[in-house]
Amino acid sequence: MLTVTVKSFEAFTIDELYDVLQLRSEVFVVEQNCVYQDVDGKDRKSLHVIGRDEHEKIVAYTRLFNVGDYFEKEASIGRVVVSGNARTFGYGHVIIKASIAAISKHYKTKAIKISAQTYLRKFYVSHGFSQIGKEYLEDEIPHIAMTRNG
Repeated sequence: MLTVTVKSFEAFTIDELYDVLQLRSEVFVVEQNCVYQDVDGKDRKSLHVIGRDEHEKIVAYTRLFNVGDYFEKEASIGRVVVSGNARTFGYGHVIIKASIAAISKHYKTKAIKISAQTYLRKFYVSHGFSQIGKEYLEDEIPHIAMTRNG
């Protein structure tokens, strides 16, 4: 069971922030062997969707941007992450559904654009996203742009 909360950057406790940054680093930097600046200054203006398991451990996370804060015409979901040992429980689906709902509730839009790792195309298609354009490299990892309009 995943318990999901949505909060602003200012509402984070120090421990929550530390745990989120640790999870992002564990997956994006260490597991994916990608050296990049994860703490990019954009967390302050995004909403954060945090998923906790039955032990209250943060195991899933996304950050959300309003229209114009990341992409010009759409809201956005980024830093989508699920802890490696929690991926067999379907938490990725739960956190994406919660993120889509949070964008609708907080930003009053259904138009969403993401930069998705290419290997996750089918996952995002299952949540109503469609690929736009061609594959490109972002931090040396193949990505595709995808949109969802409702």
